[in-house]
Amino acid sequence: MFIGLQVWMKLLVGSMNKRVAIIGAGPSGISALRAFSTARDNGIDVPEITCFERQSDWGGQWKFTWRTGLDENGEPVHSSMYRYLWSNGPKECLEFSDYSFEQHFGKSIPSFPPREILEDYILGRAKKSNFRDWIKFNHSVRMVENQENGGFLVTVEDIDSKTIIKETFDYLIVATGHFSVPNVPEFDGIETFPGRVLHAHDFRSAGEFKGKDLLVVGASYSAEDVGLQCKKYGAKSVTFSFRTAPMDFIWPQGVDERELLTSVNKKTVTFKDGTKKDFDAIILCTGYLHSFPFLPQELRLVTTNRLFSPGLFKGVVWNDNPSLFYIGMQDQWYTFTMFDAEAWYARDVILGSIQLPSKEERTSEMKEWDDRENNLEDAYGMIDFQADYIRSLMENTDYPKFNVELSQKEFKAWKKAKEKSIVSYRDQAHSSPVTNKLSPVHHTAWWEAMDDTMESYLKD
Repeated sequence: MFIGLQVWMKLLVGSMNKRVAIIGAGPSGISALRAFSTARDNGIDVPEITCFERQSDWGGQWKFTWRTGLDENGEPVHSSMYRYLWSNGPKECLEFSDYSFEQHFGKSIPSFPPREILEDYILGRAKKSNFRDWIKFNHSVRMVENQENGGFLVTVEDIDSKTIIKETFDYLIVATGHFSVPNVPEFDGIETFPGRVLHAHDFRSAGEFKGKDLLVVGASYSAEDVGLQCKKYGAKSVTFSFRTAPMDFIWPQGVDERELLTSVNKKTVTFKDGTKKDFDAIILCTGYLHSFPFLPQELRLVTTNRLFSPGLFKGVVWNDNPSLFYIGMQDQWYTFTMFDAEAWYARDVILGSIQLPSKEERTSEMKEWDDRENNLEDAYGMIDFQADYIRSLMENTDYPKFNVELSQKEFKAWKKAKEKSIVSYRDQAHSSPVTNKLSPVHHTAWWEAMDDTMESYLKD
């Protein structure tokens, strides 16, 4: 239940005595920080906020690095970002409702921006929000323990000084994402392959595969984008290998799909249908694992990449301990918008303006969402599912409303455009659910646009 502002302010007396830990300063963590800073800027007393970020700067996945494996501090590299990435969904469907692309760039821009544009947009809002001093960079959370009297004991390593810090918090928000720990399957004989074998997490540049015959294992968004990008930048051929079903797009010449590989013998790969082909490199676009090694089992989310996260009321609140929150753990159609909606909800539970129903009522509602997801028939139903989920969050908070119906319409138009042409859907224009304006068409067709710099993209 959402309580009016005057009642809310009365509830907040003494809230400054509370402490909130946020783990991660990527898009999800930034949404949580934005939620609390917005309340603060509106004159609301907020708890003491501390965000622990393992990397040296904010941005999470959008903090591009050339490194793979371990970073300069011996920590696992977080980002799976790569050069030449362009948004594979309309920017309008991930637009912050309180900070439009037009507001940030001073003009309307095309619908499918490259990585540098999106990073600038995400961090642009963060920089204007005056919460950077809440973040402790190069601080890695090593362990979280439940306290008998409530709250959490958080053990953190200051990576720079190599010192261990222990602090207690009343609330914990986990915003570490779930696209950093790769799922790496085993294939018979793959150790005999003489070329490069890597997971998409370690993919950095399509230029590495110019002139090569490339096998991409996987049939979801990362496979589609990595494989297509490699062909765009000069791969001789790209073969997608699918486990369940082909993507079935109309591919450009030199791209095909085959059933899952069954074995590898040096350069030769054998597929389930009995066909064989020689390859120079293999990229495993086989997904990621939800991983929270710092959490005890009783607090740890265990799930696959799905729209409903088991154990989380409203997809946010840990049902067995409502002082623990997760943000951004679902499979994603909406991204930044959804992270914001979740962050506002978590904030308002912490501040006391949302009173949670009983555990039994929460469990019953969670089952309804779970049953609905299990009965979805296609991608269009998934779009509607997540739109309704965001509505259910926003109706309880003061998160600035946006035209969700328009975003649903644009998502479905995008999906149809992809089905029509996998190489030209990024050349379409979509309308903003924040400003209601139709975006311009980019000056260069995506398949021909080799320069992904901000300077090139923003020129008229």
